[in-house]
Amino acid sequence: MGGAVSAGEDNDELIDNLKEAQYIRSDLVEHAFRAIDRADYYLEEFRDSAYKDLAWRHGNIHLSAPCIYSEVMEALDLQPGLSFLNLGSGTGYLSTMVGLILGPFGVNHGVELHEDVIEYAYQKLDFFIKTNDSFDRFEFCEPSFVVGNCLEIAPETRQYDRVYCGAGVQREHEEYMKKLLKVGGVLVLPLEEKLTKIIRTGYNTWETRKIIAVSFAPLVLPKHRENGKPRAVSLPAMFEVRSLQDLARISIRHILKKSGSGFLPLPQRTGLKRRNYLKQKREHRDTPLLTNSYLFMSRLIPGPMDNNNNQSSTDNEDEDEDCRRVCEQLEEKEENERRNEGSVLVIETPVNLFRERILGLPLPEPLKMYLLYYREK
Repeated sequence: MGGAVSAGEDNDELIDNLKEAQYIRSDLVEHAFRAIDRADYYLEEFRDSAYKDLAWRHGNIHLSAPCIYSEVMEALDLQPGLSFLNLGSGTGYLSTMVGLILGPFGVNHGVELHEDVIEYAYQKLDFFIKTNDSFDRFEFCEPSFVVGNCLEIAPETRQYDRVYCGAGVQREHEEYMKKLLKVGGVLVLPLEEKLTKIIRTGYNTWETRKIIAVSFAPLVLPKHRENGKPRAVSLPAMFEVRSLQDLARISIRHILKKSGSGFLPLPQRTGLKRRNYLKQKREHRDTPLLTNSYLFMSRLIPGPMDNNNNQSSTDNEDEDEDCRRVCEQLEEKEENERRNEGSVLVIETPVNLFRERILGLPLPEPLKMYLLYYREK
C-alpha cells in the first residue's frame, strides 16, 4: 500500500510531498514527522527505500507507507496528556511520533505479536533517545511495548483515549476494538479495506467515518490453548505514580530549555540536498529561496499552459539552464570557501546545545546521564 506521493531524497522532502498532497495537514503532525527520520527504522541495507511512499517488510519487521501513517496521525487528533494504545506496534516508529505529542504525562502503550520485533523497537527507541536532537526539543512520552495478541486483551479492564490497530479488522472484531475506547475517545483502524475513524460519543453511541481505501494484512487470530482459556495480555500500568526523582528530571530539563535563549525550536525543514533538475518531472516548477545559507525549494502550482508548444518548450529549456547555472555558482562558491579554510574538508557534526548544557553542569556524571535519559543495559 502506498505510492500516493513522489519519493523524496531525504526525510524532509518526503514530508514536503506529503504536505503538498494534503496527507499532512496540521503543524503538530508535521513537527512529529520531521523530528524522526523514517530511515532510522529501516535495516541498514534497505535505507535507500526509506523515503518512498511504500510499505516495507523484512521478516516480521514492517512499516506502513508514509501516506498511511500521515492519515492515521491526523485522524487520531492527538493532544498532550492523552492515553494511547497501538495494536500491532511493530518497529515503534508510529508510537515514538505519538509520544512526541503526548508529552511526559501521557500514556503510550503498544502490543506486538512478535518478540523479536519488540526487541527491534526498543533498540530503535534507545537510538532515538541517545542520538536524535528532536528528543530534546519535545517533552516525550516514552512508549512501552508488550508481547501478545491484541485480541487477548480484557477490554473491560483497560480503556484508552486513542487507539490504533495496524492490522486488518473484520466486522466480528469491531465491537471488541470499540470496548478498548473511553467515552470521547478515537479509534482508527483498517475495517474491511477502509481506514476508518470511530469516535465514542457515549457509553453505547458511536460516530464512524471512512477515510481512505487501504490494504492491510489481517489480524492474527489467537491460538487455542489446551485448557481452552484465553491467554490474557498483561498491559503496562495505566497510571503510574511518578517518583519525585522522575518529576525533578522533567522539571530540570524544562528549566534548562527555557534558560539562555528561550525554548529550543521545534524541528523545521532542515534543507534539501541539491536536486538534479534535469531528471525532475515538469509537473511542478521550483522556485529557489535562500534563507540562512540553505537552499529551499518551494513548489508552486503550475501556471496555465502556453498555446504555443514550441515557445513553452523553449521556456522550459531556458529555465533548466538557469537552474543549472545557479547550482553551479553555489557549488563554486562553496568550493572556494573550503579552499580558503584549508585543503582538508572537515564536515562539522551538529552540536546539541541542550545536551552540551547538561554535560557542562557541575553535577556528578550519573546525574548528568539521568537527565539525558541514558540507561545502563
